[in-house]
Amino acid sequence: MLTERMELAKRVLDVSTESAFEVLAQAKQLERQGKSVIHFEIGEPDWDTPDHIKEAAIKALREGFTHYTPSAGIPELRQAIAEKLLQERDVHLDYENQILITPGAKPNLLYAIFSLANPGDRVLIPDPSFPSYWALTKLAGAVAVPLTLTQERDFSIDPEQVRKEAKTGAKLLILSFPSNPCGSVLSERDVKDIAEIAQKYNLWVLSDEIYQKFVYEGQHHRSIFNQAGMTDRTVVVDSFSKTYAMTGWRLGFALGPSALIEKMTRLQIHLASCPNSFVQKAALQALMGPQDFFKDMLHEYDLRRKAIVDGLNSIKGFHCSMPKGAFYAFPNTLSTGLSSKELSERLLNEALVATLDGASFGTGGDGFLRLSYATKLAKIKEGLQRMKEFMQEKL
Repeated sequence: MLTERMELAKRVLDVSTESAFEVLAQAKQLERQGKSVIHFEIGEPDWDTPDHIKEAAIKALREGFTHYTPSAGIPELRQAIAEKLLQERDVHLDYENQILITPGAKPNLLYAIFSLANPGDRVLIPDPSFPSYWALTKLAGAVAVPLTLTQERDFSIDPEQVRKEAKTGAKLLILSFPSNPCGSVLSERDVKDIAEIAQKYNLWVLSDEIYQKFVYEGQHHRSIFNQAGMTDRTVVVDSFSKTYAMTGWRLGFALGPSALIEKMTRLQIHLASCPNSFVQKAALQALMGPQDFFKDMLHEYDLRRKAIVDGLNSIKGFHCSMPKGAFYAFPNTLSTGLSSKELSERLLNEALVATLDGASFGTGGDGFLRLSYATKLAKIKEGLQRMKEFMQEKL
């Protein structure tokens, strides 16, 4: 037990957690009791990592590629990322100075926020959005300023909100599109407007594009990094976790102006030394190997997306818009008369369906649930049926 003389540092006392892992732990505890839980809580592809990627890691291990690498990552992987971005998104990068490989994408969020936001600086964050943005901003001593996302606007950022806050001296804007938890995307017009605002008011942008390949209905991901004048004030965070079903491998990357990437690399030197050696070889094969795996996954996710939205809209008290990106449904549950926290807890404990309370993504998420449809269609249908019966019988 901690005594007064063993008091923890103030900066860690109020650090929030990520609710997906908390609910997953609760669901696993129920399963250990012999109960069957439907998992909508964790944002993880249910596909296995493709064999050619796993074989590349095994080969690297057998060849003794198990030592330190350059802190920014092996040059051949950074070059492959640069070539991929040039081919797919017409992004021109100096791979030696503008790309940083990291053990997962989350370290890049920390590196970027700590490199760009001083204590007291105002950081604009979509509300609701990924919990780590809020936690890391607070840890940096900066001030989190919510930008409210509404269902009426398809959970997209309103550029006029950005303009209003930028006028008062905001330092950093975080973009998270396609969105977790809302599944929303940015329109071409909004991206252009936000880019103009960022340049006019000297605003840095941190663009989390981990779900950039998960877009539907003929949509195309639009990165603010591609906008004229934005390459010198934008850092992009991406990952191998979702696209290549490599969540447990923990490998991400960032791209941005060389002066910023150099400082982020220095932070990595002190916090992680370097990314995992043999996992980088696997990631290299992921980029250079066959890509049909993802096409098949996206097609299946599209089927699941439609099924889960149709099913949610058939449940008493639920209203769900069709998400255009990522793999999350974000139904409005205000009509149930329960807070989203109480509803999520009751669905888990009484219906054995694990969902996330929308308020865990920010106050703007209260009255919503987040459901991941990165699970088998049969499980989705079973989970929806349990939820429907729960709402009919319990409420």
